[in-house]
Amino acid sequence: MRHIRAQYLQDWIVDPDFPLVWRLQKDKAGSGALGDIGAHVIDLAYFVTGHRLTGLSATTETFVKKRPLPDASSGLAATGGDRGEMGEVTVDDAAAIIGRTDGGAMVVVEATRFATGRKNAMRLEVNGSEGSLAFDFESMNELHVYDATVPATEAGFRRVLVTEPEHPYLEAWWPPGHGLGYEHTFVHEIADFVRDVAEGRDPTPSFAAGLAVQRVLAAVETSVADSSRWTAVPAG
Repeated sequence: MRHIRAQYLQDWIVDPDFPLVWRLQKDKAGSGALGDIGAHVIDLAYFVTGHRLTGLSATTETFVKKRPLPDASSGLAATGGDRGEMGEVTVDDAAAIIGRTDGGAMVVVEATRFATGRKNAMRLEVNGSEGSLAFDFESMNELHVYDATVPATEAGFRRVLVTEPEHPYLEAWWPPGHGLGYEHTFVHEIADFVRDVAEGRDPTPSFAAGLAVQRVLAAVETSVADSSRWTAVPAG
């Protein structure tokens, strides 16, 4: 494995008049795009590849520094006040990371809530010596596969529709070609958890996996605070 490329792209706060909800306040949210969505793709990359980040350099940016104080908010929705009062945004709007793994792969991670036009583009691409895999959550029933071992005349990314009964989890759902949705992923998580507990295994993902992600997030913040200096990620 040579490259691990992970992105989480959203655009729900590109409007500078979007109110200052709790997710934009460090004392309540902890961090911005880094912890909110960056954590997901860091975890996804580890889950798929088994590679852990050992060192990184990172940068973050807050594009809109002040926002209207909200009248009311719920989930990702909010209404701004008519008083014209503004509050300071104290988290990052975007984070970018380059790093190395314990398997020698180069890693690029991007997390942003300012990718205009992208709604929930959680993407992962892995490049190896014999092929590549690519996934985009906005097309969550598809996997793109490149086989570098076939003749050049037959080469190219293949779109694989992962809704056959032989694919993981699909035997419990609909006929082939009937897509699964966001809500089904939570059913799969609970099924895995219950199965692991019933069979006496430590559940996967585990608290240890969550801690490994948190160590990466902490290393990112350390790097950012030190002019993007290369920073080691503590081993678990």
